[in-house]
Amino acid sequence: MQNTNGNPSIKCSVNSCAYHAGATGMCTLQAIQVGCTCKDVSKCEATECASFQLGDHGTSCGCK
Repeated sequence: MQNTNGNPSIKCSVNSCAYHAGATGMCTLQAIQVGCTCKDVSKCEATECASFQLGDHGTSCGCK
């Protein structure tokens, strides 16, 4: 079940995600799945939010 108000336990700045709660800076999912992008996960860059789904909020990720 999706929380449309945002989950205060999951912060998110990726505006283009279908689960992004807009100006709240939160994710609307109750939980996320973290995955890896390669076999050697010795750096942060090797992980990703595997729950990400491209939404209709635009193409900006919101990253700085």
